[in-house]
Amino acid sequence: MINYELYKVFYWAAKTGSLTQAAKALFLTQPSVSHAIKQLEDSFGVTLFYRNSKGVALTHEGAVLYSYIEQSQILISLAEKKMAELKNLDSGELKIGGSDSLFKHYLLPFLEDFHRQHPGITLSLIHGTTPEVITFLKEGRIDLGVVRMPIVDPQLEVREGIQLQDCFVAGAHYAELKNKTMSFDMLLQYPIILFSRNSRARMAVTELFHDYGYELKPEIEVGSVDLLIELARKGLGISYVTREFVSKELEEGSLFEIRLDVQLPPSQVGIMIMRNMPLSSAAKTFIERVR
Repeated sequence: MINYELYKVFYWAAKTGSLTQAAKALFLTQPSVSHAIKQLEDSFGVTLFYRNSKGVALTHEGAVLYSYIEQSQILISLAEKKMAELKNLDSGELKIGGSDSLFKHYLLPFLEDFHRQHPGITLSLIHGTTPEVITFLKEGRIDLGVVRMPIVDPQLEVREGIQLQDCFVAGAHYAELKNKTMSFDMLLQYPIILFSRNSRARMAVTELFHDYGYELKPEIEVGSVDLLIELARKGLGISYVTREFVSKELEEGSLFEIRLDVQLPPSQVGIMIMRNMPLSSAAKTFIERVR
């Protein structure tokens, strides 16, 4: 197999028509260039150049070789340029998996900042539940996932993000419950609205009630946080939501938090990547900025 460096010397000698100019372009001595050309000619058993008054010119065999080498050199140059762009975040793609609520209420400021600083990077947000996001990550469909912890999987590496606090909220239809401390028994007398059963928040609250000897059965199940909020505002029941995601509604008074005689445990958000797998420059830079 012929060394790539020999082809590189041949390319520049043919492109410039001068062994001296080829040597300057490659930061070599002219004897080194002449020796490389001789090695290439010996390996093929043909003459590639002949000397003329201006320097060197290609023979017929040399012209045939150059037609191929020129294409490969252009592709290699484009590849090197693309690698530099990816490293410098001038181009590329960042694919993130997570829930709509975490994208909207947690990642949005970081996404805005990243896009403003690196407009050449395409952002792809892939919606999914925690089990789905884990599958996406293992299949290579995303670079990283943003999910609720805990995540126990030896293939994954998870870095802690923000802490969230879930709570039950209601609208004006249940105004009599405002400022009233309720037990689980009392709460379960009212229609409960929960997120889909395969969500991490739903699993956590169901387990909590089970630990206290109660079965939590929702009257309504929905697939988005926005619906949880809107249905509670409309008085269709009491929704279980993340407090940080309804801060605006709580502040303006369209929703109020149900007080319980049991403290609901907080939950942790995690940034999830594949263990021992290299990250793209875009993914690495984004993760470093998320807190």
